[in-house]
Amino acid sequence: MALYLGIDGGGSRTQAWLGDERGHIVAKAEAGPSNPTKVGMEAAKKELLRAARAVLRKIPTVAAGDKPPVFGAARGRGRPKALLEAVCAGVAGVDRAGVSHPLLAWLRKAIPAQHHLLATDAAIALDAALGAAAGMIVVSGTGSIAYARNQQGQTLRAGGWGASFDDAGAGYDVGRKAIMAALHDFDGRGERTVLTSRICRALKLSVITQIVLKKLEIQQVAALFPLVSDAARQGDRVARRLCAQAGADLAQLALALARRLGGRGTLPIVCAGGVFRSSPILRRSFARYVHRRLPRARVRLLQRQPVEGALAMARELAA
Repeated sequence: MALYLGIDGGGSRTQAWLGDERGHIVAKAEAGPSNPTKVGMEAAKKELLRAARAVLRKIPTVAAGDKPPVFGAARGRGRPKALLEAVCAGVAGVDRAGVSHPLLAWLRKAIPAQHHLLATDAAIALDAALGAAAGMIVVSGTGSIAYARNQQGQTLRAGGWGASFDDAGAGYDVGRKAIMAALHDFDGRGERTVLTSRICRALKLSVITQIVLKKLEIQQVAALFPLVSDAARQGDRVARRLCAQAGADLAQLALALARRLGGRGTLPIVCAGGVFRSSPILRRSFARYVHRRLPRARVRLLQRQPVEGALAMARELAA
């Protein structure tokens, strides 16, 4: 039976799902972050490979052998026979030729299959949300990006230019602003907020000013977003403002793409990523700002996993 591998490589984790030709999910596995622009190319390869190996080891016939066939193709006459029919990896940060070309070449060697496709995480999320239909996806996790497809199948993107210069409304952006708010609280320059004590507990600080001495990774800062979301739900005014502003920033991504698509307000706009899922305040803010400009827009939360889009794209690639 033909097997298909879908991978979702993001800034916080990597998911790998294995499916068969009948559409059944055979196995699932996870690994660490694999966005090469955030963790580096070698670290990204390591986590992508770890997720793929983990999911393939869950197949009974593979687990019984010393080495999974997918990483040591059986040799016979002609080309080596690959275990997988197709692999689609949707990885954040790969929409740059200097990243995508070497990563795709590596993917073809590391995970033998008949067909390979490397796409962005936004592309697989759009497929999971809408299949081949026209519409838009706005993703907010560790980073943020918007991706759209028109009726003619042409695709556009906005945002996603990295934590140093962009990713407005994403986990890292909100986490960084929460730290700033806590420091302003300490100085007396800003409003009092429970974020100060909660960030200290999360990062094991005696006082918030110690944070300037810590070398925090992007993922560690982004991981502060749930603290902000919880504080906002409990009524902290600073946290509520941060969530509302993040929603407005993400709405700007959607509105920019809508203008480039010709201003059609009836296309569906699907929200995806851990930031959208965890904050009702952010979702309401996003929808409010979108509907001011596009009152007929159909805004909804993604109900499927983006990795399902990668798996579907792998099947389509083989077909």
